[in-house]
Parts: sequence; C-alpha cells; structure tokens
Amino acid sequence: QVQLQESGGGLVQPGGSLRLSCAASGIPGTINAIGWYRQARNTERDMVALINKDETVNYADSAKGRFTISRGTAPNTVHLQMNTLKPEDTGVYYCYVAYRVSTKGWGKTYNHNDLSYWGQGTQVTVSS
Repeated sequence: QVQLQESGGGLVQPGGSLRLSCAASGIPGTINAIGWYRQARNTERDMVALINKDETVNYADSAKGRFTISRGTAPNTVHLQMNTLKPEDTGVYYCYVAYRVSTKGWGKTYNHNDLSYWGQGTQVTVSS
C-alpha cells in the first residue's frame, strides 16, 4: 500500500547537479517528515535532508549550502536539488517518510502510532 517512487539518480561529474524526486502514496496517516538519507559504501545510513510537518528543514552539514529540499506541486512529493556535487556525495539515496497513524480509543481518546517507510534507494555517483 505505502509506496515511495524515487527518481533522479545517476552519474555526474564533480561540480555537476542532480535533482532527486520522491512521491509518496498510500500513506495511512499524517506525514511528520519526508526527505532523503544516504548510505555510502561501508557506512551507516545518514540523514541528508528532511522537511518536517511544520515546514522546518534539516540538512546534513555536508549538504548545507549546496542541497535544497522542497515540496513538489503534487501532494506528498519532495525534490532534492543537489548542486556542486562532490565525490563524497556518492552513495545510495533513500527516500524516507515518517508518519503518524491515529485511531480512536475510549471516548474522546486517540491512540497514535508513529511509523516510517523507506524507498528502495537510488544510486548517485559523482566521479570524473
């Protein structure tokens, strides 16, 4: 049901640009955050850029000044514009969505369950 459609990865020379896109569908709740994580070779998966429910944005230090995350015109769609790419930006980029599912409990009470979902990943390679 939940689906994250990723696009925009590829091979680019240092100094070049790429734009990643992620479209989320089938989310059974309210999205708290959506964005991108990166996993370089033999490393853990780290946050690159997230946009939150309140429209605040988080960037990895390495992304600040070069990457820009923004919402698309379609619902639950985000873009990551990556400029001045460096070899160290190379890795598999995963779209990430955090969302809250709320169900009715006793009387006026509600139960909230915070969940997350990952895309399949798209390869970004920065090399000459």
